[in-house]
Amino acid sequence: MSFARRGRFPQPMQWTSEQLASDLRLAEEHFRSERMEEPLEEYLDHFETVQGILEDLIETTVDLTQLDDQALIVLSDPRLLDGARYLTGPPVSLDDLKTLVETRSLNSRTLQARPELVRRLLQVIHAGIDRRRFPWLSEGREPTDPERDAAILASASLMATRRTETSRRTSVKKIQEERVRQALLDLGFVEFEVANKSIGTIAEAPQPGRFCREILLGERKADFVIGLWDRRIMPVECKVSNSSTNSVKRLNNDAAVKAEVWKKDFGDLQVVPTALLSGVYKLHNLEQAQDRGLTLYWAHRLSDLTAWIERTAQ
Repeated sequence: MSFARRGRFPQPMQWTSEQLASDLRLAEEHFRSERMEEPLEEYLDHFETVQGILEDLIETTVDLTQLDDQALIVLSDPRLLDGARYLTGPPVSLDDLKTLVETRSLNSRTLQARPELVRRLLQVIHAGIDRRRFPWLSEGREPTDPERDAAILASASLMATRRTETSRRTSVKKIQEERVRQALLDLGFVEFEVANKSIGTIAEAPQPGRFCREILLGERKADFVIGLWDRRIMPVECKVSNSSTNSVKRLNNDAAVKAEVWKKDFGDLQVVPTALLSGVYKLHNLEQAQDRGLTLYWAHRLSDLTAWIERTAQ
């Protein structure tokens, strides 16, 4: 790591490839340990809930054969709409579904006012129907009881798995954020609320020794914005990746992009964009993110972050 200074400012941490690789191994060990300790009950709870949703969907649409006739009822019900997204192979996310049908909202009022949205939603679902799970639809017949049961169980497994993964990422991220918050408080920082949850200029940013959470910094949202003792600001993103493939999305396509935007909008000398990482990443993605101006720290060694923040007071 480097503690070089530019003028009176201590420069952001720069890790060598060997240091990044070493911490990456530790992060993966922590990830595997946490994954093995996760209780099966959470998945089973999700499974029971979504199985009921899919059974209601199948019953409402008469084994999906009357999906078009019941479209407004199904698509206006958040539960049944969630189930309908998992009829396709692979399932389509809610955000992707909005993009595909060109709308920002899929609430019942919008759907009732815009019947063309309902038609486009049906087109997306019909185009992606998983013919292996629902073979009777393409064959124009009624399902057998075993086919219906197998389709519900397979779809419920997909939904429960996705919900468990989302819950896991959310809980780990919340734990990360609370650890950062407590570490800042332990350093003597004061948490406060920014009016309108938005920071448009450096003058509106937290003063030295203060921080805020979940804030719009310029045009991009940050999990934390910290007022460093040397009057710079440090936006911090807490990132959790459950696979090396996802690391591109969460690190390079999100946090690193934000770093470049913040540096451009607020100036290289004024802002220290930072990511706190846990989980699984590709080494070259870490190197690329760091090269693009994103400072990296690891959740398994939060003391690196706090030690550097303390240096800004010297």
